[in-house]
Amino acid sequence: MRIAVFLSLGRHPANGRARRAELDAKALELALGLAVDLTWGPSEIHAVHAGDPSADALRDYLGMGLHRLHVLDVAHGDDPVPALKAHLEAIRPDIVLTGLRAEAGEGSGMVPYLLAEALRASLVADVAGIVSLGDEVTVLQALPRGRRRQVTLRLPAVLPVNAAAPEPRAPAFARARRGIIEPHAVESVADGFLTMCETEPWRARPKRMGLPTGASAAQRMKAMTEARAGDGQVMVRPTPDEAAAALYDYLVAHRFLGPEEDSRSADTKK
Repeated sequence: MRIAVFLSLGRHPANGRARRAELDAKALELALGLAVDLTWGPSEIHAVHAGDPSADALRDYLGMGLHRLHVLDVAHGDDPVPALKAHLEAIRPDIVLTGLRAEAGEGSGMVPYLLAEALRASLVADVAGIVSLGDEVTVLQALPRGRRRQVTLRLPAVLPVNAAAPEPRAPAFARARRGIIEPHAVESVADGFLTMCETEPWRARPKRMGLPTGASAAQRMKAMTEARAGDGQVMVRPTPDEAAAALYDYLVAHRFLGPEEDSRSADTKK
């Protein structure tokens, strides 16, 4: 069983320094757990990073227990997806583990989906754990409001990891020094989208509370601290007709369907 883990560099929210990305570290923690569990057979971990091989923060991943980290030498601002695709096609892993999105850079969260499309692999997002592994993989998917469900996928599979996954182990200094960073020269492709964008530091924006006029201090405090329930509904194993009706009612209620679309849909129902 060959397991590939994609590791990116994160950024500390307080001081802005480079660090291991928290979600990617959780993905590596899941991979290390699979490698030592002999009930699922021997596993080989192939850790990959696309970026600068000289980044010191990469040593934190080695300190978690990796012996070798493969780094695709992609210049800053270039698109890492073509290099990752070519590397995946060469090693052909059974499972790919990664975080949902990067902590720095564009952070679109599209990389796992693009790689799954290139590998013709199955994908399920928000993975919180791996239940069983064999000819297929059964994962525990994190859902809103703390709920969980089991999903079984065929291999190969791309599994983006959710924040609900187990916490990663602390890196050991000696292991971080002993680990090997192996750079790979690749053809770098400029990211045309980023060249058209202007970047600036993110800053928190105040949230509009939407309180009625004349609200008391207690009401304002309650609005700031109390969780607001949404207007969604939980549907457990609905039939196709029930799911379609719920989606249709939602689109009409939130005015995603205008009068013309609504009338056409009504005629179709008749």
